[in-house]
Amino acid sequence: MKVTFVLPWLSYGGGTRVAAIHAEALRRRGHEVYVISTPKKVPSLRRRVSSLLHGRGWPNSGRCQPSHFDDMGVDHRVVDTFRPITDDDVPDADVVVATWWETAEWVGALSASKGAKAYFLQHYEVHESQPGDRVRATWRQPMHKIVVAQWLADVARDEFGDDDVSVVANAVDPEMFRADVRGKQDRPTVGFMFSTTAWKGCANTIEACRIAAKKLGDLRVLCFGVMKPTKELSLPEGGEFFHRPSQEKIRDIYAACDGWLFGSLREGFGLPILEAMACRTPVIGTPVGAAPELLTDGCGMLVEHDDPADMARAIERVCGMPEVEWRNMSDAALQRATSYTWVDAVDRFEEALTVAASRKSMVGQA
Repeated sequence: MKVTFVLPWLSYGGGTRVAAIHAEALRRRGHEVYVISTPKKVPSLRRRVSSLLHGRGWPNSGRCQPSHFDDMGVDHRVVDTFRPITDDDVPDADVVVATWWETAEWVGALSASKGAKAYFLQHYEVHESQPGDRVRATWRQPMHKIVVAQWLADVARDEFGDDDVSVVANAVDPEMFRADVRGKQDRPTVGFMFSTTAWKGCANTIEACRIAAKKLGDLRVLCFGVMKPTKELSLPEGGEFFHRPSQEKIRDIYAACDGWLFGSLREGFGLPILEAMACRTPVIGTPVGAAPELLTDGCGMLVEHDDPADMARAIERVCGMPEVEWRNMSDAALQRATSYTWVDAVDRFEEALTVAASRKSMVGQA
């Protein structure tokens, strides 16, 4: 099968990593895979000044960024500037895959010769920073939807009347994320991924840590991220931050915690949940993304949405567990994280592309 992935600018973000994993795995299975992307969109002067004033530095723009596609064997082309991808950019193929709402607009306008149209959805991008009407319009396009979590399939069914959706959950690389059998830390320790993006919920997570520290006394807090803490969003007293750590260091951070905190207000999937659990760390998370599907059967704890006090109570409970109870939860977390692999995920993705190709004649693509 000939498959083209159409992406916006690439990065080291989780969404890019997932697309790269599928593209490379399909290539290894003998499919002809082509990837086309754009350089990073040039932000407005106002956004660049805002980034500088909020301690995030002057953003790079209009250039290709390092990404998870680097050094992969897939045929990858970056167009000259951020712009819509057109027929002239895309080879004829069996399936062409949109990966973001803007790319879905571009793919929707491609000729039928470019392939049956599929839409790989890792989030419902109706955010304050995105044009909601245009995002929703892409969900109405006659493309076969491939989603990473059940809640996205529910959105497709309930809001757009589409119940023919392929759910392809993410997995975790056990070679990259792993840890030896261990007990609780000598000093109660929790961690989280830091972000100044409001919907990532870090303000609530930090407040939960401050509340829990009052009960636990000597609570250690670890975090990492691509965005540094700011005056407006600072870490709890004594919190340790790691800026853009290596994958090996991220693994060590996960494995150094009694509990991993996932406080997002909304999320497409939430890869850190699986990464932490693969490192034998139970997760305390809000019920968004894949958390309701993953944090069951004793491998973690779901807490109330947008409720730092409830997360704090869960921190106190996990850090205060008897050793045997915590080890059982740690074992359950590992079992859940490793029971479904990237091989399983790519099997399902491959099947979804086959479904998309079979629907081509039915949707009457022009």
